[in-house]
Amino acid sequence: MIYGKILMMFLDDEKYIRLALEEAKKAEAIGEVPIGAILVSNDQIIARAHNLRETTGDPTAHAEILALRKAAQEKKHWRLLDTTLYTTLEPCPMCSGALVLARVARLVFGAHDPKGGAAGSLMNIVQDGRLNHQLEVVSGVLKEDCSKILTDFFKKKR
Repeated sequence: MIYGKILMMFLDDEKYIRLALEEAKKAEAIGEVPIGAILVSNDQIIARAHNLRETTGDPTAHAEILALRKAAQEKKHWRLLDTTLYTTLEPCPMCSGALVLARVARLVFGAHDPKGGAAGSLMNIVQDGRLNHQLEVVSGVLKEDCSKILTDFFKKKR
C-alpha cells in the first residue's frame, strides 16, 4: 500500500514538473530566463507562473514569487498551508525565504543550482531548523529536461 502511494506521488511530481516546464517555455518565448512554477493544493493547480524580470523590470518577478502572489490573492490569505510548489530550477534565497514565510508544505524542483540554490545546493533555507517552518524537499525530478531548457537558452544568448 505504501509503495503504491509513493509511486502515485512520484507520478504526480513528474506531471506537475512537466507543467512547470510549459511555463518555462512561455518565459523563453518572450526572452525571459526559462523558469516555471506551479503551486498545487489537493491535486488542484492554484497558481502558475514563469519568470518576468526582464518584462516587468522587477527583480522579484521570479516564477516562484509570482506563483505565491497569485495563490495568496486567490486564497485571500498569505498562509499557503498544505501546498506544493513545483519549479524547474532550485529556488534562490529570496524565493526559498518566501516559501518558508508562506508556509508551503512541500517543494519539488528539477535542476539544482550550485551557484545560487537555497534548497540544498549553496545553502538550505527551506529546511533550516532555526526557522519556524521547514519544507519537505524533492529534487531532481526531470532534471535533464529542466537543465536542458536553461542550458539551451544561455547558449543561444551567447
